[in-house]
Amino acid sequence: MLLLGVSVLFTVAANLLLREGVVRANIAEFTWGKLGYFMLALIREPLFIIGAILYGAAALVWFRVIASEQLSFAYPILVSFTFILITLGAFLFFRESVSLQKVIGLVVILAGIAVVATS
Repeated sequence: MLLLGVSVLFTVAANLLLREGVVRANIAEFTWGKLGYFMLALIREPLFIIGAILYGAAALVWFRVIASEQLSFAYPILVSFTFILITLGAFLFFRESVSLQKVIGLVVILAGIAVVATS
């Protein structure tokens, strides 16, 4: 269970760092014709690189989780907590709006986690 939490935290941190790295690299207007430029901009952005490394670390930890835990238990927990924490991180760090509808959805997800965790 501890490794599942580590996988969630690494995945969340990776996503938040990747997003900030992409924003700082200023590649919002991606086109295939400028692929080389965009790739160079990304590999020059330290937050993007750290995010990519964390994503790889999250995958390695996840492989260990699914080798020892039931996938039908671990995957819903991973996805649910990742969704909730990334939404919270986007709100806190990127000032993204969180609507009432999204909050209700997050509460439903938390209820689902409780059901999965106790079954």
